[in-house]
Parts: sequence; structure tokens; C-alpha cells
Amino acid sequence: MSNQEAVSEAVRCGADARSTDRVEVLSAREVPLGGTRALQVRRTIPQRARTLIGAWCFADHYGPVEVTAGGMDMPPHPHTGLQTVSWLFSGTIEHRDSLGTHSYIRPGELNLMTGGRGIAHSEVSTTDTTRLHGVQLWVALPDADRDAARNFQHHAPEPVRIEGAELRVFLGSLHGETSPVRTFTPLLGAQVDVEPHATVTLRVDPGFEHGLLVDAGDVRLEGTPVPAAELGYVAPGVGTLTVTNHADTPARTILLGGPPFEEEIVMWWNFVVRDHAEILQARQDWEAASGRFGSVEGYHGQPLPAPPVPDVIMTPRRNPPVRTGRPS
Repeated sequence: MSNQEAVSEAVRCGADARSTDRVEVLSAREVPLGGTRALQVRRTIPQRARTLIGAWCFADHYGPVEVTAGGMDMPPHPHTGLQTVSWLFSGTIEHRDSLGTHSYIRPGELNLMTGGRGIAHSEVSTTDTTRLHGVQLWVALPDADRDAARNFQHHAPEPVRIEGAELRVFLGSLHGETSPVRTFTPLLGAQVDVEPHATVTLRVDPGFEHGLLVDAGDVRLEGTPVPAAELGYVAPGVGTLTVTNHADTPARTILLGGPPFEEEIVMWWNFVVRDHAEILQARQDWEAASGRFGSVEGYHGQPLPAPPVPDVIMTPRRNPPVRTGRPS
């Protein structure tokens, strides 16, 4: 999806964070996406308290929302310096990009698109979709790979049962399950559904920091309540994560992880770069239809225009110093 905010995340973030000894809870803020028929999303990263979790630099959670006539219609828009990760709980979205890909985003199936130096894509909900519900995630590319070639990968992970939960590992490895999808830094991405009144202990990489985004359920992460649409963060140094669902219905969560991303980044609109000058150049290239981002075939409509750049110099941001978690 496109980030429709007119003001860059690099210069304004509005969410809160609450901490316990083990878990930092990141509150979401409401952001409208999509112009006149805006889809309201709940954004937990980036924000002042935390810019990234590993290389994960953007996490939007949306729905469930009833789709009105016309549905979701996101015209072709650009990306650079990142990978987009689309994951749905309900609904179907048609994806087209300037690599020539024509694919569908369906519940429980991963679409991962690599922007590299530049790609464009459109996203349109299908005519039979009456409800949309899911997450849109971005991954910052390391400096050495920021100009990587455009790429698209699709993967439908098999659900795996463990005691008290069901896992769908769409990136990285968890409990012996490994996704075949390629990334440029080590990452973990998985849907973790916890049974009613169940506790599950997940074995994780102690070199990773982790974030648990809650979609539904009365969830505790390491004993700390994480409300729906919020995200619980745990620093590196932890070999297990304990998730408890106190609700009478299943809990649905998204677990993200990766080693701390040490590079500073600038995020504006749909671009992840390293300085203000690169923002200006990327915007100019998109508005001029220079060929850097390519064209999307099969979408009947005009590309999305870039918003104006704020009258401030956007400076790089990185996470606060990492504190280690409890011993594993």
C-alpha cells in the first residue's frame, strides 16, 4: 500500500509507548490511507519510541472493515529502498507491478515485493471481497542492497500445530519451520494463533529483537498485557517468548523479529532512503515518469501523484540504544 500521509514519519510520529521490565508496549495511531475513500489503519512503527524492529520499519494493521461499492482502489505508486510484505486475514486484493507481476493477495498467503532502486504497483480489492482485514509491513533494505533488482515472491505457508497454538511462518524460521522466501537481512515473520486460555512458549533467536502485534484476543506477552492493535516489543537476549491468551476465543497475533538494524534511515511517503537529497530525487523521478519505477500494465487509471515535500530537512533516524532482554 501507499503511505498517504503528507508529513514524513521522519519528522513527525505520534504514538505512545509504555514499558515494563521485559516488554515495551507500542500504542497505535490512526492513519487514513487512500484519499477520498480512505482506509483507516493503525500504525505501530515507526514512531518516536521505536523506528525499527530488526529491519521491519513499518507496520500497519487494518480492519476488519466492510468494503463498500468500489472497494479498495490504490493506483500505481512507487517504492524504493524497501520490501513490502502483504498479509491478509480476510478479503482478496489484486496486485500488479512494474515487474509485470499479476498476482492476488489472499488470507494466509504472503506477497513480498522488492522495490530496490525503484518499483511501482497497484492494489485493488476483488469484486467478491466484502471485508478487508490484515497487515501491511515494510522492510528496510541494507545500504549494500538498496539498488537491488525488482523482485516479487509469493508463498503460502502450511499451518503448523504446536501445543496451544497454530503457526504460519511466512519469513525466517520458528519452531523448526522455515520459509523459503529470500530476504536481505535475517528476519522473522509469523502469524501465531493462540487457543483460548492457553499459554505458548516460542523458541526464538536470542540475537533478534521481537515485536508481537495483536489482532485479537486478551494477550499477555511475558506477562505484560498487549491490547488489540498494539505491539509488544522485547529486546535481544531472549531465547523464548511466552504468549498467553486469557480470552474465551482464539487470539491472533503477528510475530516480527530480526537483529537490530544499525543503519540510519529516512522514511518519507513510500521511500526508504538515507538523506533528504535522495527523497527529492526519488520524488522528482516519479513525477517525471523517468522510467526509474517503471509502469504498471493492466491498471485502468492514473498513477498516484506524490505529495509535496515538507519545508524541513528530513534527517536520518535510528532506534534508541538497545537494552538487552532477560537471560534466556
